[in-house]
Amino acid sequence: MKFRPLHDRVLVKRLDAEEKTAGGIIIPDTAKEKPMQGEVVAVGSGTRGEDGKVVALDVKAGDRVLFGKWSGTEVKLDGEELLIMKETDILGILS
Repeated sequence: MKFRPLHDRVLVKRLDAEEKTAGGIIIPDTAKEKPMQGEVVAVGSGTRGEDGKVVALDVKAGDRVLFGKWSGTEVKLDGEELLIMKETDILGILS
């Protein structure tokens, strides 16, 4: 299934949580926190400015991003859990 977000929305795939701590302790699934990093899968066309022109988004598909802990709406597409969020929910791009 193809999915394209509208306007200033972004489709993000959460990156996997760490399995071990720095000291080598394995973290069980029940104790893991949801990661706040993800990869942008798709982006909308942008927002309309006051002059009526479309302003493109700063992120693009393939970017690794950092977002807030409770940001976005979880959706399931083709059996894969993804997040849909506004571009303003994204805190920054990781390089």
